[in-house]
Amino acid sequence: MSAQPGGTGLPGAVWQRVRIGTGLLPIVAALVGIWLVLGAINPAFLAPENLVNLTLQSAPVGVIALGVVLVLLVGEIDLSVGSLSGLAAAVVAVGSVTLGWPVALAIGVALACGVVVGLGYGALSTRLGLPSFVFTLAGLLFLAGVQLRVLGPLGSINLPFESWFVRSVQQGFLPAGVAWALVVAVVVASAAGQLAARARRRRADLACASVPQVAVRTFVLAAVLSLVVAYLYLGSARGIGYSVVLFALLVVVTDVLLRRTRWGRSVRAVGGDRRAAMLAGVPVRRTVVLCFVACSTLAALGGVLAAGRLGAANQGTGGADTYLVAIAAAVIGGTSLFGGRGSAWSAVLGVLVIQSIANGLTLMNVDQAARYMVTGAVLLLAIVIDMLMRKRREA
Repeated sequence: MSAQPGGTGLPGAVWQRVRIGTGLLPIVAALVGIWLVLGAINPAFLAPENLVNLTLQSAPVGVIALGVVLVLLVGEIDLSVGSLSGLAAAVVAVGSVTLGWPVALAIGVALACGVVVGLGYGALSTRLGLPSFVFTLAGLLFLAGVQLRVLGPLGSINLPFESWFVRSVQQGFLPAGVAWALVVAVVVASAAGQLAARARRRRADLACASVPQVAVRTFVLAAVLSLVVAYLYLGSARGIGYSVVLFALLVVVTDVLLRRTRWGRSVRAVGGDRRAAMLAGVPVRRTVVLCFVACSTLAALGGVLAAGRLGAANQGTGGADTYLVAIAAAVIGGTSLFGGRGSAWSAVLGVLVIQSIANGLTLMNVDQAARYMVTGAVLLLAIVIDMLMRKRREA
């Protein structure tokens, strides 16, 4: 087995894992630094109830950013995720309130709209070869117009507070016992997965983690999850919302798909070098189409969650800076704008960075202009780092 050039002595597979892990560590360190600074300036930022609100605010945008990560991984982009999320929110409101549909049906129709849009984008990209920047920009304008048409002359529709959907998103929280049970289940599943992977690699005579390494990783995971759950349920804090659980589940599933499946390897191959992937027999067209469909569907789901959290859908839902925040979150979280590099956890870290800055500055009564400037500066820094890393890899 060949070692990584440069005298590291690490086998290629192990070096790849180290590189991916260390790629996220600076973002985690930056997030912790932001929290410490904001907490020192205003102790209310680190209050358990405020962090609960922060997680609830992050979930809808995080779901959208997760879809953006997928299209960026294949070297594409989707500028219409904000408008599509607004359209999905409008469909849920109009369908369940004006047309009298069951809420579940309205949600299903909203998600179906995302699938249709994603299929259309995939066809424009793979069949006609159009740049995704162009047709998703057109989609942004078109879908914004459709959203206004669906909402009608009123422009705003309130969802009934007593509906199970609104109550689940706004007031649905895991009981503390269930949260602790999930921590135990996640830690046990993680340990079992690492031991199974270690056994497979040993049978194949490949480099693998030692038992102490597995034990340390499992202990760290258990400690982090226990700290999070204990803090979010401290005192009168409400804990972990259902929408946050859904977002976390989507991230875990996406992470497993990207790392453990043939489709995930195809996504990275297409984003790394599309021509080489095609020559290697990778189904490039199908991979790109599926990424667009996943992105649009997640954008629609993010709009559904936003409608439930606000209890309404209006002309501003999904508008303004929604798509910019989603794309910025993906990039700040470590996903490359040039494809081939990124992780499902990029959406989590990126959206937490952006929402933490916005939340902290709001607590300090800083106006919207300053929040935009700070977020823009952070995004610029992330892009510069991405460019430097890309040039270093090419060199």
